[in-house]
Amino acid sequence: MPLRVAVQMDPMETIGIGGDSTFALMVKAQELGHRLYHYLPDALSYAGGRVYAGAHEVSVQRVEGDHFKLGEWRVLDLGSDIDVVLMRQNPPFDLGYITATHLLKRVAAETLVVNDPVAVRNAPEKVWVLDFAQFMPPTAVTRSLGLARKFLAEHGEIVVKPLHGFAGGSVFRVGSDGRNLAALIELFNSTYREPHVLQKFVPEISEGDKRIVLVDGVVAGAINRVPGAGEIRSNLAVGGTAAKTELTDRERDICAVLGPELKRRGLVFVGIDVIGGRWLTEINVTSPTGIVAIDAFNGTDTPGLIWEAIDCRIAARASASD
Repeated sequence: MPLRVAVQMDPMETIGIGGDSTFALMVKAQELGHRLYHYLPDALSYAGGRVYAGAHEVSVQRVEGDHFKLGEWRVLDLGSDIDVVLMRQNPPFDLGYITATHLLKRVAAETLVVNDPVAVRNAPEKVWVLDFAQFMPPTAVTRSLGLARKFLAEHGEIVVKPLHGFAGGSVFRVGSDGRNLAALIELFNSTYREPHVLQKFVPEISEGDKRIVLVDGVVAGAINRVPGAGEIRSNLAVGGTAAKTELTDRERDICAVLGPELKRRGLVFVGIDVIGGRWLTEINVTSPTGIVAIDAFNGTDTPGLIWEAIDCRIAARASASD
């Protein structure tokens, strides 16, 4: 059944179509006959008990520099005019992002929102993962220099990163001598209001950081992201390279534990990060990426799987309302 799809995302002209997961989802939606609309998060409004967005109808094509065409602009009632909202704007996970989840929650009874906005709000990517600490490297969350020094003394080498950072930004390795730890904590404390993440440094990061994508709780595929020379960060956005990979038994165990909870929460499209085949570091629910590279290596169709999952959820909602 053709769907009316509103995509809440960043400006169309800013995306790189070669690897952008949202663009891949839009291309697949168009192939399936769905009608696409595009709007920015700041276009959301609430009035009279309804949630609206000023949006353009949009068509997409895989032509670099000419990848989209905007059509008619109109004000959409996201509850009655739309069947699916894709919440796909990039972080930061700030108050603007959180406010968008509160507004989209108000249409969720009428319109399927992917990922579920309440679940997204309740699952910050470096916080919710603490629920699965049995799979994580030793981790602390703090603003305390004293605790940071104690953690470093216990683990020898550590990584310090922002609690709500993204795309590999501001990730620092601190050696056993603790040089610059005090200055780094001071800088983080002056820059961020929230505490920061400290993790034991995992040397296996030199072999890559695996991104595993789950669709409605089921593994769709994975890529290994290998850091560039002299780097500990493997994110593709900061120069990491993608490589074909398979899951380890430990990674399958991690997915088996996470999968049912993702499905229960309405987290349809999720990317988890695992180092060394065993250390879970993040559960990405806001705007996960990686499906273009996964499909290129494996000959799969992850956007198709995501739209199948969306169709199943819409059908289930319709059956429940009968």
